[in-house]
Amino acid sequence: MSTQVPFSRARFEERLFGVLRWVVIVFLALITLVPFYYMVLLSVKPIDALLLDPGRLWVSTKEFTLSTYEEVLRPTAEGGQGFLDMLYNSALASVGAVVLTLLAAIPGSYAVSRLRFFGGRHLSALFLAVYLFPATLLAVPLFVMFAKIGLQGSIVGLAIVYIAQTVPVSIYMLRNYFATIPFSIEEAAALDGCSRLQTIRKVVLPLAAPSLMATGLYIFMIAWNEFLFALLFLAATPENWTVSLGLQQLANGIEVSKTVLMAGSVVLTVPVVLLFLAAERLLTEGLTSGADKS
Repeated sequence: MSTQVPFSRARFEERLFGVLRWVVIVFLALITLVPFYYMVLLSVKPIDALLLDPGRLWVSTKEFTLSTYEEVLRPTAEGGQGFLDMLYNSALASVGAVVLTLLAAIPGSYAVSRLRFFGGRHLSALFLAVYLFPATLLAVPLFVMFAKIGLQGSIVGLAIVYIAQTVPVSIYMLRNYFATIPFSIEEAAALDGCSRLQTIRKVVLPLAAPSLMATGLYIFMIAWNEFLFALLFLAATPENWTVSLGLQQLANGIEVSKTVLMAGSVVLTVPVVLLFLAAERLLTEGLTSGADKS
């Protein structure tokens, strides 16, 4: 005598959502990886093979070429696009923006999370309110100001400009993490004779390392991909151009093949992807830290 297993709504929902989870994961992976794969594929194809069959999703060993990357990375004095120098400029501007932003955001976020003052509860929302306004509103005043102090056209000036975009969200991210650190730890450090600055340097910052890594990587990605301020401040000094400006130049160039453009796109994308993969664990910990308190 067979017995039927009674219908269980919970079991049905568990199986349904288990299947839907993998469907969503596969769908998101496809829409993320397929465009990147096609971009890499076009970058290693000769232009004649692309024109003959642009929809082919593979490249033969006879067609495979790295000449597009050689042209992209070769200095402009030798007939190339000079992306190697642009990578260096982008790295300087991005790392400089990370350092300067964290120097400003760490004490600011600590003060918001620990000190009690009038309007402190609403200050974080005011920081994020900066993003309600388009970047073009800041562009002209910053351009005029930096032109008067002689920082127009310099990598240092561009890194300082990026602070206006990155400090508000950095303070918001770090503030949420600092709020989760028990105040008793700082009280114990004070009883041991540590000043406020010593407590921050020896106790708070080591505990906040995952959040600092996540915030720093977020700042780096903003600065690495930024175009508007780079165009406004560096347009007159091609030797200081960043990769985003060089890529835009390739996109507008009629004489530049699309395979070379795709190679430049890969050069722009790969450093951030590798950095993200290298810091994935710390990035995940930093983004989820502070989720239980605010």
